[in-house]
Amino acid sequence: MQVPQDGEDFAGQPWYHGPLSRQKAEALLQQDGDFLVRASKSRGGHPVISCRWRGSVLHFEVFRVALRPRPGRPTALFQLEDERFPSLPALVRSYVTGQRTLSQATGAVASRPVTRQGPIRRSFSEDTLPDGPAWTEPLRARKRSDSQPAGLQHMGQPTEDHPGSGASTMPASALPRTGSDSVLLKVPVPLGSIADSLRASDGQLHAKAPTKPPRTSSLMLPDASGRPPTYCELVPRVPRVQGTPPGHSCPEPEAPWWEAEEEEEEEEENRCFARPQAEVSFCPPDNPFCLLGSQNRPLETEVLHTLHGLFLEHHPGSTALHLLLVDCQATGLLGVTKAQRGAMGVASGLELLTLPHGHRLRLELLERLETLALAGALAVLGCAGPLEERAAALRGLVELALALRPGAAGDLPGLAAVMGALLMPQVSRLERTWRQLRRSHTEAALAFEQELKPLMRALDEGAGEWRLSMSGPCDPGEVALPYVAPAVRLLEGEELPGPLDESCERLLRTLHRARLLARDAPRFREAAARRLRGFRPHPELREALTTGFLRRLLWGSRGAGAPWATRLEKFQRVLSVLSQRLEPDH
Repeated sequence: MQVPQDGEDFAGQPWYHGPLSRQKAEALLQQDGDFLVRASKSRGGHPVISCRWRGSVLHFEVFRVALRPRPGRPTALFQLEDERFPSLPALVRSYVTGQRTLSQATGAVASRPVTRQGPIRRSFSEDTLPDGPAWTEPLRARKRSDSQPAGLQHMGQPTEDHPGSGASTMPASALPRTGSDSVLLKVPVPLGSIADSLRASDGQLHAKAPTKPPRTSSLMLPDASGRPPTYCELVPRVPRVQGTPPGHSCPEPEAPWWEAEEEEEEEEENRCFARPQAEVSFCPPDNPFCLLGSQNRPLETEVLHTLHGLFLEHHPGSTALHLLLVDCQATGLLGVTKAQRGAMGVASGLELLTLPHGHRLRLELLERLETLALAGALAVLGCAGPLEERAAALRGLVELALALRPGAAGDLPGLAAVMGALLMPQVSRLERTWRQLRRSHTEAALAFEQELKPLMRALDEGAGEWRLSMSGPCDPGEVALPYVAPAVRLLEGEELPGPLDESCERLLRTLHRARLLARDAPRFREAAARRLRGFRPHPELREALTTGFLRRLLWGSRGAGAPWATRLEKFQRVLSVLSQRLEPDH
Protein backbone atom coordinates (compact mmCIF):
# COMPACT_ATOMS: atom_id res chain seq x y z
CA MET A 1 0.00 0.00 0.00
CA GLN A 2 1.26 3.45 -0.86
CA VAL A 3 1.58 5.55 2.28
CA PRO A 4 3.08 9.06 2.37
CA GLN A 5 6.04 10.07 4.47
CA ASP A 6 4.44 13.07 6.07
CA GLY A 7 4.84 14.23 9.60
CA GLU A 8 1.31 13.38 10.67
CA ASP A 9 0.36 9.74 11.13
CA PHE A 10 -3.14 9.07 9.82
CA ALA A 11 -2.93 5.40 10.84
CA GLY A 12 -3.65 6.58 14.39
CA GLN A 13 -6.82 8.34 13.31
CA PRO A 14 -10.00 6.46 14.24
CA TRP A 15 -11.60 7.29 10.88
CA TYR A 16 -8.79 5.50 8.99
CA HIS A 17 -9.64 1.80 8.48
CA GLY A 18 -6.60 0.72 6.48
CA PRO A 19 -7.09 -1.94 3.79
CA LEU A 20 -10.87 -2.31 3.52
CA SER A 21 -12.98 -3.57 0.63
CA ARG A 22 -15.68 -1.47 -0.94
CA GLN A 23 -18.43 -3.80 0.26
CA LYS A 24 -17.30 -3.65 3.89
CA ALA A 25 -17.01 0.13 3.75
CA GLU A 26 -20.51 0.51 2.36
CA ALA A 27 -21.90 -1.73 5.10
CA LEU A 28 -20.39 0.53 7.79
CA LEU A 29 -21.86 3.74 6.39
CA GLN A 30 -25.49 3.95 7.48
CA GLN A 31 -26.59 7.59 7.39
CA ASP A 32 -26.00 10.57 5.13
CA GLY A 33 -22.76 12.26 6.15
CA ASP A 34 -21.11 9.10 7.54
CA PHE A 35 -17.58 8.70 6.21
CA LEU A 36 -14.39 6.74 6.63
CA VAL A 37 -11.00 6.62 4.94
CA ARG A 38 -9.66 3.32 3.65
CA ALA A 39 -6.86 1.96 1.50
CA SER A 40 -8.31 0.79 -1.79
CA LYS A 41 -6.88 -2.41 -3.24
CA SER A 42 -8.10 -1.67 -6.76
CA ARG A 43 -6.48 1.80 -6.68
CA GLY A 44 -3.02 0.55 -5.67
CA GLY A 45 -3.41 1.30 -1.97
CA HIS A 46 -4.29 4.97 -2.43
CA PRO A 47 -6.46 6.39 0.36
CA VAL A 48 -10.13 6.64 -0.57
CA ILE A 49 -12.79 8.62 1.26
CA SER A 50 -16.03 6.61 1.36
CA CYS A 51 -19.08 8.70 2.22
CA ARG A 52 -22.80 8.02 2.25
CA TRP A 53 -24.77 10.82 0.65
CA ARG A 54 -28.42 10.96 -0.35
CA GLY A 55 -28.92 7.25 0.09
CA SER A 56 -25.90 6.00 -1.85
CA VAL A 57 -22.23 5.49 -0.98
CA LEU A 58 -19.71 7.48 -2.99
CA HIS A 59 -15.96 6.84 -3.10
CA PHE A 60 -13.42 9.63 -3.65
CA GLU A 61 -9.79 8.78 -4.30
CA VAL A 62 -7.20 11.00 -2.63
CA PHE A 63 -4.10 11.41 -4.76
CA ARG A 64 -0.58 11.47 -3.35
CA VAL A 65 1.61 14.02 -5.16
CA ALA A 66 5.27 13.22 -4.59
CA LEU A 67 7.63 16.17 -4.01
CA ARG A 68 11.37 16.45 -4.34
CA PRO A 69 13.03 16.12 -0.94
CA ARG A 70 13.75 19.53 0.52
CA PRO A 71 14.31 20.63 4.11
CA GLY A 72 11.30 22.05 5.87
CA ARG A 73 8.57 20.64 3.69
CA PRO A 74 6.77 17.29 3.41
CA THR A 75 7.73 14.67 0.88
CA ALA A 76 4.21 14.48 -0.50
CA LEU A 77 0.95 16.39 -0.78
CA PHE A 78 -2.57 14.96 -0.73
CA GLN A 79 -5.01 16.11 -3.39
CA LEU A 80 -8.79 15.91 -3.57
CA GLU A 81 -10.33 17.58 -6.61
CA ASP A 82 -7.97 20.52 -7.31
CA GLU A 83 -6.83 21.34 -3.75
CA ARG A 84 -3.72 19.92 -2.08
CA PHE A 85 -2.85 19.48 1.62
CA PRO A 86 0.41 18.64 3.44
CA SER A 87 -1.14 15.56 5.07
CA LEU A 88 -4.24 13.38 4.92
CA PRO A 89 -5.48 14.43 8.40
CA ALA A 90 -5.18 18.07 7.34
CA LEU A 91 -7.31 17.31 4.27
CA VAL A 92 -9.97 15.53 6.32
CA ARG A 93 -10.01 18.32 8.93
CA SER A 94 -10.54 20.96 6.26
CA TYR A 95 -13.46 19.17 4.64
CA VAL A 96 -15.16 18.00 7.84
CA THR A 97 -14.88 21.11 10.00
CA GLY A 98 -15.72 23.42 7.11
CA GLN A 99 -18.59 21.18 5.91
CA ARG A 100 -17.14 21.45 2.42
CA THR A 101 -18.38 19.31 -0.45
CA LEU A 102 -16.08 16.44 -1.36
CA SER A 103 -16.83 17.14 -5.01
CA GLN A 104 -18.79 19.91 -6.64
CA ALA A 105 -20.58 17.51 -8.94
CA THR A 106 -22.05 15.28 -6.21
CA GLY A 107 -22.43 17.82 -3.38
CA ALA A 108 -21.48 15.12 -0.84
CA VAL A 109 -20.50 16.38 2.62
CA ALA A 110 -18.61 14.25 5.16
CA SER A 111 -19.75 15.12 8.68
CA ARG A 112 -19.70 12.02 10.93
CA PRO A 113 -16.61 9.79 11.09
CA VAL A 114 -17.17 6.06 11.49
CA THR A 115 -14.50 4.68 13.81
CA ARG A 116 -12.69 1.43 13.17
CA GLN A 117 -12.86 -1.41 15.64
CA GLY A 118 -9.39 -2.61 16.66
CA PRO A 119 -5.98 -1.98 15.12
CA ILE A 120 -5.30 -1.74 11.40
CA ARG A 121 -4.37 -4.94 9.56
CA ARG A 122 -1.16 -4.55 7.62
CA SER A 123 2.33 -6.08 7.21
CA PHE A 124 5.77 -4.51 7.03
CA SER A 125 9.12 -5.93 6.05
CA GLU A 126 11.86 -6.22 8.64
CA ASP A 127 14.12 -3.58 7.12
CA THR A 128 11.40 -0.92 7.35
CA LEU A 129 10.95 -1.16 11.12
CA PRO A 130 12.61 1.77 12.93
CA ASP A 131 15.11 1.15 15.65
CA GLY A 132 13.93 1.49 19.23
CA PRO A 133 12.96 -0.63 22.23
CA ALA A 134 9.28 -0.54 21.31
CA TRP A 135 9.96 -2.27 17.98
CA THR A 136 12.60 -4.89 18.84
CA GLU A 137 10.13 -7.77 18.74
CA PRO A 138 10.91 -10.10 15.79
CA LEU A 139 8.63 -9.57 12.84
CA ARG A 140 8.01 -13.28 12.36
CA ALA A 141 6.30 -13.51 15.72
CA ARG A 142 4.03 -10.61 14.91
CA LYS A 143 1.23 -10.91 12.39
CA ARG A 144 0.48 -7.21 12.46
CA SER A 145 2.67 -4.20 13.06
CA ASP A 146 1.81 -0.62 13.87
CA SER A 147 5.32 0.54 13.11
CA GLN A 148 5.95 4.00 11.71
CA PRO A 149 8.87 3.64 9.28
CA ALA A 150 10.47 6.70 7.78
CA GLY A 151 12.68 6.86 4.74
CA LEU A 152 11.17 3.95 2.84
CA GLN A 153 11.50 4.74 -0.85
CA HIS A 154 9.47 1.97 -2.47
CA MET A 155 5.87 0.88 -2.41
CA GLY A 156 3.98 -2.41 -2.35
CA GLN A 157 0.59 -3.94 -1.75
CA PRO A 158 -1.11 -4.51 1.62
CA THR A 159 -2.18 -7.89 2.94
CA GLU A 160 -5.06 -8.49 5.32
CA ASP A 161 -3.70 -10.76 8.05
CA HIS A 162 -5.71 -12.54 10.71
CA PRO A 163 -5.57 -10.97 14.16
CA GLY A 164 -3.44 -12.87 16.59
CA SER A 165 -2.41 -12.72 20.18
CA GLY A 166 1.03 -11.46 19.28
CA ALA A 167 -0.23 -8.27 17.71
CA SER A 168 1.35 -5.17 19.13
CA THR A 169 -0.63 -1.96 19.32
CA MET A 170 0.21 1.54 20.46
CA PRO A 171 -0.79 2.17 24.11
CA ALA A 172 -3.82 4.34 24.55
CA SER A 173 -1.88 6.69 26.80
CA ALA A 174 0.30 7.68 23.87
CA LEU A 175 -2.65 9.09 21.96
CA PRO A 176 -3.26 12.77 22.79
CA ARG A 177 -6.82 14.00 22.99
CA THR A 178 -8.63 17.22 23.64
CA GLY A 179 -11.96 17.86 25.29
CA SER A 180 -13.98 15.61 27.54
CA ASP A 181 -15.59 13.46 24.85
CA SER A 182 -14.13 11.12 22.32
CA VAL A 183 -12.70 13.15 19.46
CA LEU A 184 -10.79 12.51 16.30
CA LEU A 185 -7.24 11.81 17.39
CA LYS A 186 -3.95 12.97 15.95
CA VAL A 187 -0.65 11.18 16.41
CA PRO A 188 2.43 13.26 15.46
CA VAL A 189 4.45 10.23 14.40
CA PRO A 190 5.73 9.98 10.81
CA LEU A 191 4.29 7.19 8.76
CA GLY A 192 6.32 5.74 5.93
CA SER A 193 5.44 3.46 3.06
CA ILE A 194 4.48 -0.17 3.36
CA ALA A 195 6.93 -2.56 1.75
CA ASP A 196 6.19 -5.43 -0.57
CA SER A 197 3.78 -8.07 0.65
CA LEU A 198 5.15 -10.35 3.40
CA ARG A 199 4.17 -13.99 3.69
CA ALA A 200 3.16 -14.35 7.34
CA SER A 201 4.21 -18.02 7.57
CA ASP A 202 7.92 -17.65 6.88
CA GLY A 203 8.60 -13.92 6.56
CA GLN A 204 9.75 -14.13 2.95
CA LEU A 205 9.40 -11.07 0.78
CA HIS A 206 7.80 -11.58 -2.61
CA ALA A 207 9.05 -8.88 -4.95
CA LYS A 208 6.42 -7.03 -6.94
CA ALA A 209 6.69 -4.18 -9.35
CA PRO A 210 6.03 -0.89 -7.56
CA THR A 211 2.89 1.05 -8.30
CA LYS A 212 3.32 3.48 -11.16
CA PRO A 213 3.92 6.91 -9.56
CA PRO A 214 1.71 9.81 -10.59
CA ARG A 215 3.17 11.92 -13.39
CA THR A 216 2.80 15.21 -11.57
CA SER A 217 5.43 17.92 -11.61
CA SER A 218 7.12 18.95 -8.39
CA LEU A 219 5.64 21.97 -6.73
CA MET A 220 6.49 24.18 -3.76
CA LEU A 221 4.39 24.03 -0.63
CA PRO A 222 2.46 27.28 -0.14
CA ASP A 223 3.46 29.59 2.65
CA ALA A 224 2.34 28.14 5.96
CA SER A 225 1.87 31.48 7.68
CA GLY A 226 -1.86 30.98 7.98
CA ARG A 227 -3.54 29.28 10.90
CA PRO A 228 -3.23 25.50 10.89
CA PRO A 229 -6.54 23.70 10.52
CA THR A 230 -7.90 22.16 13.70
CA TYR A 231 -10.76 19.82 14.52
CA CYS A 232 -13.85 20.88 16.30
CA GLU A 233 -15.35 18.53 18.90
CA LEU A 234 -16.38 15.76 16.54
CA VAL A 235 -17.71 12.72 18.35
CA PRO A 236 -17.06 9.58 16.33
CA ARG A 237 -20.01 7.22 16.07
CA VAL A 238 -19.60 3.52 16.66
CA PRO A 239 -20.79 1.66 13.56
CA ARG A 240 -23.93 -0.36 13.97
CA VAL A 241 -23.07 -3.01 11.40
CA GLN A 242 -20.36 -5.53 12.15
CA GLY A 243 -17.79 -6.20 9.46
CA THR A 244 -17.07 -9.48 7.77
CA PRO A 245 -15.39 -12.05 10.06
CA PRO A 246 -11.56 -12.00 9.92
CA GLY A 247 -11.33 -15.18 7.94
CA HIS A 248 -13.60 -13.99 5.13
CA SER A 249 -12.52 -11.06 3.03
CA CYS A 250 -14.51 -9.52 0.19
CA PRO A 251 -12.36 -8.89 -2.88
CA GLU A 252 -12.28 -5.30 -4.12
CA PRO A 253 -14.00 -5.07 -7.52
CA GLU A 254 -11.93 -4.08 -10.49
CA ALA A 255 -11.81 -0.44 -11.44
CA PRO A 256 -14.42 0.45 -14.10
CA TRP A 257 -13.33 1.24 -17.63
CA TRP A 258 -13.62 5.01 -17.16
CA GLU A 259 -11.00 4.79 -14.36
CA ALA A 260 -8.58 2.61 -16.34
CA GLU A 261 -7.40 5.18 -18.88
CA GLU A 262 -4.02 6.12 -17.33
CA GLU A 263 -2.26 2.96 -18.49
CA GLU A 264 -2.79 3.94 -22.13
CA GLU A 265 -1.65 7.57 -21.79
CA GLU A 266 2.05 6.87 -22.27
CA GLU A 267 1.35 4.69 -25.30
CA GLU A 268 -0.91 7.38 -26.73
CA GLU A 269 1.75 10.08 -26.33
CA ASN A 270 4.05 8.12 -28.60
CA ARG A 271 1.40 7.57 -31.25
CA CYS A 272 1.45 9.27 -34.62
CA PHE A 273 -1.42 9.76 -36.99
CA ALA A 274 -2.36 6.65 -38.96
CA ARG A 275 -4.57 6.54 -42.00
CA PRO A 276 -8.12 5.69 -40.89
CA GLN A 277 -9.53 2.35 -41.87
CA ALA A 278 -13.29 2.76 -41.35
CA GLU A 279 -16.04 4.85 -39.77
CA VAL A 280 -16.29 4.33 -36.02
CA SER A 281 -19.38 4.49 -33.79
CA PHE A 282 -19.23 4.92 -30.02
CA CYS A 283 -22.93 4.31 -29.45
CA PRO A 284 -23.40 0.83 -27.99
CA PRO A 285 -25.74 -1.46 -29.93
CA ASP A 286 -29.40 -1.46 -28.97
CA ASN A 287 -29.20 -4.53 -26.77
CA PRO A 288 -32.22 -5.51 -24.62
CA PHE A 289 -32.82 -2.83 -22.00
CA CYS A 290 -33.70 -3.53 -18.38
CA LEU A 291 -36.59 -1.04 -18.40
CA LEU A 292 -37.91 -1.93 -21.87
CA GLY A 293 -38.98 -5.25 -23.29
CA SER A 294 -37.94 -6.63 -26.63
CA GLN A 295 -40.88 -4.72 -28.15
CA ASN A 296 -42.38 -1.51 -26.80
CA ARG A 297 -44.80 1.20 -27.82
CA PRO A 298 -43.86 4.88 -27.73
CA LEU A 299 -44.11 6.59 -24.35
CA GLU A 300 -45.36 3.62 -22.35
CA THR A 301 -46.98 4.91 -19.16
CA GLU A 302 -45.45 2.33 -16.84
CA VAL A 303 -41.93 3.04 -18.09
CA LEU A 304 -42.46 6.80 -17.75
CA HIS A 305 -43.60 6.38 -14.13
CA THR A 306 -40.55 4.23 -13.39
CA LEU A 307 -38.24 6.83 -14.90
CA HIS A 308 -39.97 9.61 -12.95
CA GLY A 309 -39.30 7.82 -9.67
CA LEU A 310 -35.76 6.95 -10.73
CA PHE A 311 -34.83 10.58 -11.37
CA LEU A 312 -36.50 11.72 -8.15
CA GLU A 313 -34.31 9.30 -6.20
CA HIS A 314 -31.11 10.94 -7.45
CA HIS A 315 -29.70 14.33 -6.59
CA PRO A 316 -29.06 16.60 -9.61
CA GLY A 317 -25.32 16.25 -8.99
CA SER A 318 -25.56 12.47 -9.22
CA THR A 319 -27.70 12.67 -12.36
CA ALA A 320 -25.14 15.05 -13.86
CA LEU A 321 -22.36 12.51 -13.30
CA HIS A 322 -24.46 9.78 -14.91
CA LEU A 323 -25.00 12.03 -17.91
CA LEU A 324 -21.32 12.96 -18.06
CA LEU A 325 -20.36 9.29 -18.08
CA VAL A 326 -22.75 8.42 -20.92
CA ASP A 327 -21.81 11.55 -22.89
CA CYS A 328 -18.09 10.77 -22.57
CA GLN A 329 -18.70 7.31 -23.99
CA ALA A 330 -20.94 8.60 -26.80
CA THR A 331 -18.34 11.22 -27.75
CA GLY A 332 -15.44 8.77 -27.63
CA LEU A 333 -13.62 10.65 -24.89
CA LEU A 334 -13.46 7.70 -22.48
CA GLY A 335 -13.65 3.98 -23.03
CA VAL A 336 -12.13 3.96 -26.53
CA THR A 337 -10.74 0.52 -27.33
CA LYS A 338 -7.46 -0.16 -29.12
CA ALA A 339 -9.37 -1.56 -32.07
CA GLN A 340 -11.37 1.66 -32.36
CA ARG A 341 -8.23 3.80 -32.13
CA GLY A 342 -6.59 1.71 -34.81
CA ALA A 343 -9.63 1.98 -37.09
CA MET A 344 -10.02 5.75 -36.79
CA GLY A 345 -6.32 6.62 -36.72
CA VAL A 346 -6.62 9.01 -33.74
CA ALA A 347 -6.95 8.58 -30.00
CA SER A 348 -10.38 10.07 -29.20
CA GLY A 349 -13.69 11.14 -30.67
CA LEU A 350 -12.83 14.82 -30.16
CA GLU A 351 -10.18 14.39 -32.83
CA LEU A 352 -12.29 12.10 -35.01
CA LEU A 353 -15.22 14.51 -35.32
CA THR A 354 -12.96 17.11 -36.99
CA LEU A 355 -11.91 14.67 -39.74
CA PRO A 356 -13.76 13.67 -42.92
CA HIS A 357 -14.30 10.10 -41.73
CA GLY A 358 -15.98 11.39 -38.56
CA HIS A 359 -19.27 11.85 -40.43
CA ARG A 360 -21.02 9.01 -38.60
CA LEU A 361 -19.91 10.27 -35.19
CA ARG A 362 -21.07 13.80 -35.98
CA LEU A 363 -24.54 12.55 -36.95
CA GLU A 364 -24.75 10.47 -33.78
CA LEU A 365 -23.82 13.46 -31.61
CA LEU A 366 -26.39 15.71 -33.26
CA GLU A 367 -29.09 13.06 -32.82
CA ARG A 368 -28.13 12.59 -29.18
CA LEU A 369 -28.29 16.32 -28.47
CA GLU A 370 -31.78 16.64 -30.00
CA THR A 371 -33.06 13.42 -28.42
CA LEU A 372 -31.99 14.48 -24.93
CA ALA A 373 -33.65 17.87 -25.45
CA LEU A 374 -36.90 16.20 -26.55
CA ALA A 375 -36.84 13.92 -23.50
CA GLY A 376 -36.26 16.91 -21.21
CA ALA A 377 -39.17 18.79 -22.75
CA LEU A 378 -41.36 15.72 -22.33
CA ALA A 379 -40.53 15.69 -18.60
CA VAL A 380 -42.28 19.07 -18.32
CA LEU A 381 -45.03 18.75 -20.92
CA GLY A 382 -45.96 15.28 -19.69
CA CYS A 383 -46.98 16.65 -16.29
CA ALA A 384 -50.77 16.76 -16.63
CA GLY A 385 -51.33 17.33 -12.92
CA PRO A 386 -51.29 20.55 -10.87
CA LEU A 387 -49.42 23.65 -11.99
CA GLU A 388 -46.91 23.23 -9.17
CA GLU A 389 -45.94 19.83 -10.54
CA ARG A 390 -44.87 21.38 -13.85
CA ALA A 391 -43.03 24.17 -12.04
CA ALA A 392 -41.18 21.53 -10.00
CA ALA A 393 -40.22 19.77 -13.25
CA LEU A 394 -38.81 23.06 -14.57
CA ARG A 395 -36.88 23.55 -11.35
CA GLY A 396 -35.43 20.04 -11.65
CA LEU A 397 -34.16 20.77 -15.15
CA VAL A 398 -32.65 24.08 -14.02
CA GLU A 399 -30.87 22.36 -11.12
CA LEU A 400 -29.57 19.66 -13.47
CA ALA A 401 -28.25 22.36 -15.82
CA LEU A 402 -26.48 24.03 -12.89
CA ALA A 403 -24.91 20.69 -11.95
CA LEU A 404 -23.67 20.26 -15.54
CA ARG A 405 -22.17 23.73 -16.00
CA PRO A 406 -18.42 24.51 -16.07
CA GLY A 407 -16.83 24.15 -12.66
CA ALA A 408 -19.33 21.46 -11.64
CA ALA A 409 -19.65 18.30 -13.77
CA GLY A 410 -18.42 20.30 -16.75
CA ASP A 411 -20.55 18.40 -19.28
CA LEU A 412 -21.30 21.09 -21.86
CA PRO A 413 -23.13 18.83 -24.37
CA GLY A 414 -25.38 17.68 -21.53
CA LEU A 415 -25.88 21.29 -20.46
CA ALA A 416 -26.81 22.25 -24.04
CA ALA A 417 -29.37 19.43 -24.20
CA VAL A 418 -31.05 20.47 -20.94
CA MET A 419 -31.08 24.12 -22.00
CA GLY A 420 -32.47 23.04 -25.35
CA ALA A 421 -35.41 21.49 -23.51
CA LEU A 422 -36.01 24.61 -21.39
CA LEU A 423 -35.76 26.93 -24.40
CA MET A 424 -37.89 24.77 -26.70
CA PRO A 425 -40.89 26.81 -27.98
CA GLN A 426 -43.39 24.28 -26.62
CA VAL A 427 -41.92 24.77 -23.12
CA SER A 428 -41.04 28.46 -23.19
CA ARG A 429 -44.63 29.40 -24.12
CA LEU A 430 -46.02 28.03 -20.82
CA GLU A 431 -46.43 31.44 -19.19
CA ARG A 432 -48.36 30.28 -16.14
CA THR A 433 -45.82 27.53 -15.47
CA TRP A 434 -42.86 29.91 -15.65
CA ARG A 435 -44.71 32.42 -13.47
CA GLN A 436 -45.24 29.68 -10.89
CA LEU A 437 -41.53 28.83 -11.08
CA ARG A 438 -40.60 32.44 -10.30
CA ARG A 439 -43.07 32.50 -7.42
CA SER A 440 -42.29 29.13 -5.81
CA HIS A 441 -38.66 28.57 -6.84
CA THR A 442 -37.23 32.04 -7.15
CA GLU A 443 -33.60 30.99 -6.82
CA ALA A 444 -33.86 28.52 -9.70
CA ALA A 445 -35.66 31.08 -11.87
CA LEU A 446 -32.95 33.69 -11.22
CA ALA A 447 -30.19 31.19 -11.97
CA PHE A 448 -31.87 30.32 -15.26
CA GLU A 449 -32.24 33.93 -16.38
CA GLN A 450 -29.01 35.43 -15.04
CA GLU A 451 -26.53 32.56 -15.36
CA LEU A 452 -27.67 29.74 -17.63
CA LYS A 453 -29.17 31.69 -20.53
CA PRO A 454 -26.14 34.03 -20.92
CA LEU A 455 -23.81 31.02 -20.66
CA MET A 456 -25.69 29.16 -23.37
CA ARG A 457 -25.68 32.24 -25.60
CA ALA A 458 -21.92 32.56 -25.18
CA LEU A 459 -21.38 28.88 -25.99
CA ASP A 460 -23.46 29.11 -29.16
CA GLU A 461 -21.54 32.18 -30.27
CA GLY A 462 -18.20 30.63 -29.37
CA ALA A 463 -16.98 33.31 -26.96
CA GLY A 464 -17.66 31.44 -23.73
CA GLU A 465 -15.95 28.20 -24.70
CA TRP A 466 -13.09 30.17 -26.27
CA ARG A 467 -12.21 31.46 -22.82
CA LEU A 468 -12.56 28.02 -21.29
CA SER A 469 -10.39 26.41 -23.96
CA MET A 470 -7.67 29.00 -23.48
CA SER A 471 -7.56 28.58 -19.68
CA GLY A 472 -4.22 26.78 -19.95
CA PRO A 473 -2.89 23.34 -19.02
CA CYS A 474 -2.84 24.16 -15.30
CA ASP A 475 -6.63 24.48 -15.11
CA PRO A 476 -8.33 21.65 -17.03
CA GLY A 477 -10.99 21.19 -14.38
CA GLU A 478 -13.52 23.76 -15.55
CA VAL A 479 -14.78 21.63 -18.45
CA ALA A 480 -14.70 17.84 -18.69
CA LEU A 481 -16.52 17.49 -22.01
CA PRO A 482 -16.49 20.51 -24.36
CA TYR A 483 -19.36 21.84 -26.44
CA VAL A 484 -18.88 20.49 -29.96
CA ALA A 485 -22.29 21.15 -31.52
CA PRO A 486 -21.34 24.36 -33.43
CA ALA A 487 -18.32 22.70 -35.03
CA VAL A 488 -20.27 19.52 -35.78
CA ARG A 489 -23.10 21.43 -37.45
CA LEU A 490 -20.65 23.46 -39.50
CA LEU A 491 -18.75 20.38 -40.66
CA GLU A 492 -22.04 18.77 -41.65
CA GLY A 493 -22.83 21.66 -43.99
CA GLU A 494 -25.25 23.75 -41.93
CA GLU A 495 -25.11 27.47 -42.61
CA LEU A 496 -24.36 29.90 -39.82
CA PRO A 497 -27.16 32.37 -39.01
CA GLY A 498 -26.73 36.14 -39.02
CA PRO A 499 -25.28 38.77 -41.37
CA LEU A 500 -22.51 37.76 -43.75
CA ASP A 501 -19.70 39.66 -41.99
CA GLU A 502 -20.65 38.20 -38.58
CA SER A 503 -21.11 34.70 -39.97
CA CYS A 504 -17.61 34.76 -41.49
CA GLU A 505 -16.15 35.71 -38.15
CA ARG A 506 -18.10 32.96 -36.41
CA LEU A 507 -16.99 30.50 -39.10
CA LEU A 508 -13.30 31.21 -38.44
CA ARG A 509 -13.84 31.13 -34.67
CA THR A 510 -15.69 27.83 -34.83
CA LEU A 511 -13.02 26.16 -36.98
CA HIS A 512 -10.26 27.42 -34.70
CA ARG A 513 -12.15 26.13 -31.67
CA ALA A 514 -12.48 22.73 -33.32
CA ARG A 515 -8.70 22.59 -33.74
CA LEU A 516 -8.26 23.50 -30.09
CA LEU A 517 -10.67 20.77 -28.99
CA ALA A 518 -8.76 18.15 -30.98
CA ARG A 519 -5.44 19.38 -29.60
CA ASP A 520 -6.66 19.46 -25.99
CA ALA A 521 -8.43 16.08 -26.09
CA PRO A 522 -5.98 14.50 -23.57
CA ARG A 523 -6.64 17.32 -21.11
CA PHE A 524 -10.40 16.92 -21.40
CA ARG A 525 -10.07 13.16 -20.95
CA GLU A 526 -8.01 13.66 -17.80
CA ALA A 527 -10.56 16.13 -16.41
CA ALA A 528 -13.46 13.77 -17.15
CA ALA A 529 -11.69 10.79 -15.59
CA ARG A 530 -10.91 12.84 -12.48
CA ARG A 531 -14.55 13.80 -12.03
CA LEU A 532 -15.72 10.21 -12.47
CA ARG A 533 -13.14 8.67 -10.14
CA GLY A 534 -14.88 6.86 -7.30
CA PHE A 535 -18.27 7.24 -9.01
CA ARG A 536 -20.39 4.11 -9.31
CA PRO A 537 -23.45 4.67 -11.51
CA HIS A 538 -26.93 3.31 -10.98
CA PRO A 539 -27.33 0.76 -13.83
CA GLU A 540 -30.91 1.70 -14.71
CA LEU A 541 -30.30 5.46 -14.60
CA ARG A 542 -27.21 5.09 -16.74
CA GLU A 543 -29.18 3.01 -19.24
CA ALA A 544 -32.02 5.57 -19.30
CA LEU A 545 -29.61 8.28 -20.49
CA THR A 546 -28.23 6.37 -23.47
CA THR A 547 -29.25 7.37 -26.98
CA GLY A 548 -30.54 3.89 -27.84
CA PHE A 549 -32.85 3.77 -24.82
CA LEU A 550 -34.26 7.25 -25.43
CA ARG A 551 -34.83 6.42 -29.09
CA ARG A 552 -36.85 3.35 -28.13
CA LEU A 553 -38.70 5.23 -25.38
CA LEU A 554 -39.82 8.16 -27.52
CA TRP A 555 -40.60 6.36 -30.79
CA GLY A 556 -41.11 2.73 -29.81
CA SER A 557 -39.30 -0.33 -31.11
CA ARG A 558 -40.84 0.03 -34.59
CA GLY A 559 -40.55 3.79 -35.00
CA ALA A 560 -36.94 3.91 -33.77
CA GLY A 561 -35.72 2.69 -37.15
CA ALA A 562 -37.32 5.53 -39.10
CA PRO A 563 -35.15 8.34 -40.55
CA TRP A 564 -34.09 10.91 -38.00
CA ALA A 565 -35.78 13.87 -39.73
CA THR A 566 -39.10 12.02 -39.81
CA ARG A 567 -38.89 11.04 -36.17
CA LEU A 568 -37.99 14.58 -35.12
CA GLU A 569 -40.89 16.16 -37.03
CA LYS A 570 -43.45 13.73 -35.58
CA PHE A 571 -42.31 14.19 -32.00
CA GLN A 572 -42.26 17.97 -32.32
CA ARG A 573 -45.95 17.75 -33.26
CA VAL A 574 -46.61 15.56 -30.20
CA LEU A 575 -44.95 18.13 -27.92
CA SER A 576 -46.97 20.94 -29.53
CA VAL A 577 -50.21 19.10 -28.80
CA LEU A 578 -49.20 18.49 -25.17
CA SER A 579 -48.23 22.12 -24.74
CA GLN A 580 -51.59 23.35 -26.09
CA ARG A 581 -53.47 21.01 -23.76
CA LEU A 582 -51.62 22.36 -20.74
CA GLU A 583 -52.05 26.06 -21.60
CA PRO A 584 -54.35 26.68 -24.59
CA ASP A 585 -53.97 29.84 -26.63
CA HIS A 586 -56.60 32.47 -25.88
